[in-house]
Amino acid sequence: MTMSDFSVYDGLGLAELVANQDVTALELVDAAIERIERHNPKLNGVVFKAFDQARREASHEIPDGPFKGVPFLLKDIQGDREGWPTTMGTRYLQGIPALQNSTLVNRYLAAGVLPLGKTNVPELGSMPVTESVAYGPARNPWNTDYTPGGSSGGSAAMVAAGCVPFAHANDGGGSIRIPAASCGLVGLKPTRGRNPKGPLLGDVMNGLVEEHVVSRTVRDTAAMLDCTAGAEPGDPYAAPPQPDSYLKECQSDPGSLRIGLFTTNFRSGEKVHPDNAFAAEDTARQLEELGHHVSEVDLSFIDYDMFSQAFTAIWAASATSTLDTFSFLTGKELRQQDFEPMTWGLYEAGKAVTGGQLLQCVTLLQITGRGFGGYFQNYDILLTPTLGQPLAKVGQFHTNEIDIETAFAPLLDYLPFTPLFNATGNPSISLPLHWSDDGLPVGVMFTADLGREDTLLRLAGQLEQARPWADKRPPVWG
Repeated sequence: MTMSDFSVYDGLGLAELVANQDVTALELVDAAIERIERHNPKLNGVVFKAFDQARREASHEIPDGPFKGVPFLLKDIQGDREGWPTTMGTRYLQGIPALQNSTLVNRYLAAGVLPLGKTNVPELGSMPVTESVAYGPARNPWNTDYTPGGSSGGSAAMVAAGCVPFAHANDGGGSIRIPAASCGLVGLKPTRGRNPKGPLLGDVMNGLVEEHVVSRTVRDTAAMLDCTAGAEPGDPYAAPPQPDSYLKECQSDPGSLRIGLFTTNFRSGEKVHPDNAFAAEDTARQLEELGHHVSEVDLSFIDYDMFSQAFTAIWAASATSTLDTFSFLTGKELRQQDFEPMTWGLYEAGKAVTGGQLLQCVTLLQITGRGFGGYFQNYDILLTPTLGQPLAKVGQFHTNEIDIETAFAPLLDYLPFTPLFNATGNPSISLPLHWSDDGLPVGVMFTADLGREDTLLRLAGQLEQARPWADKRPPVWG
C-alpha cells in the first residue's frame, strides 16, 4: 500500500494492513490528517483538531481491537473525550473541556481507533443541515453548494471525502440516516438501548437518541456495533439480545424477506418527490429479483399530525432541559444572544410544556410504536426513501427562525420518515443505492422490528453485493 491508496480502504481493511505490518498506525494517522487539512477548507467538517495527540497515541501501545490503528473522528455532540470540548455547536460551551470520556468513547478506544478531532454539527443538533453560527456550514463533497445533512453532517462529509473510513454519529430524528443519505454512506440507527450513553446520561430526549457511526461499508458498520453494543449498569432501556457477531450477520444470507414499500408523504397523502420515490421503487424491483416478497403497504394507523406535534413538543422540552443543565453545570447565565434564534425559540417553547403535557406526548409516541409493533408481525422490513425531497442546498432551511413552527414546517416534507423510528426505537438503516441525474446521492431506508439489526445488516450486505457503491466517489475525494 502507498498512502495514495489510503482512502479506498474501509476501517477493517486499514486495520488488517496495520496487523500485517504493511503500514503503521502513525502512517495512517498522518495520511488522514493530510486529507483533513486538504479538504476541510472546502467542507468544514472538522471543528476541533487533536492531531498531535493522535500522533502520540499512534506511536505508543494501542488497544488490540478489530480497528487497531484506524483514524477516527468524534461528533461534537455526546462524543465526550476528556480534555476535549463538546460544544454541541454552540458558542456558549466553547472552550469548556469534558471532564471524562463517555462510555461510548471508551468502547471506541478499546476497539483500537485513534480519534483525530471533533466534527461539525448544527446547534444542539436540531436541524437536518449542519450550519451553525459557531462554526459555519459544513458542505457536501458531492457538490459543495449542498448540505451534507445533519446533525452528523461534519462526520458524513469527512467520511464521504475519504478522510477517515468512518466517524461517530448519533440520531434523534434522523441524524445518522440523513447525512448518510446526503453523502452516499451507510447509516444505521440501532435499536433503542443498543449502545450506551453513560456514565452521565441514560436517556436522551425520552429515548429518541441513539449512537453509532456513518461509514462507507456495511461490514464497518456491523463490526463497530460489535465493539460498542451492550448495556452498562443502570441503563434505563434494555435492547433485545444481540447476536454473537453483527459482522458475521452482514455476511450471511438474509433468506426471503417480507418487505413493505411505502413512498407516501403523510402530510399531503401524495407520493414524495419523484427522485426519492423512484429510488425506493427501483430498490424494490432489485429486492424482488433477489427473491424477496415486496408489496405496497398502508400505514394509515399513524396519526402523523398527532405524532409530529408530540415529537416537536418533546424536542422543545429537551432543549429547555439541555440549556438549563448547561447553565447549572457551568454557572453561566443563559442569554438569548449566546444562542441561535431557533435554539432560543425551542428553549422558550419548551418552558411552556407542562410535565403532564410532556408525559402525554411520550404516550402518543408510544402509540405510534404500538402501531409499528403490529406492522412487524406481518412484515420483516419497511422500505421507504430516507428523505422526502432532493438534497437541500446550504442555506435552504431557515436556521435563524425563532418561531419553531415556521422553522420546522419545511421539514415535514423533507423528513417524512426518519423521526418515526426515533419515536418507536426500531433499528433503521439508510443505504446509498441511487444517485440523481445531477450526480447527488439519494438514500433508501430500511427499518426492522425492535432488536433486529441482524436482519437489516444481512439485507444491507446482500444489497451491497448486488448494487455496489464503493466505486462511486465524489469530486472532493481522497
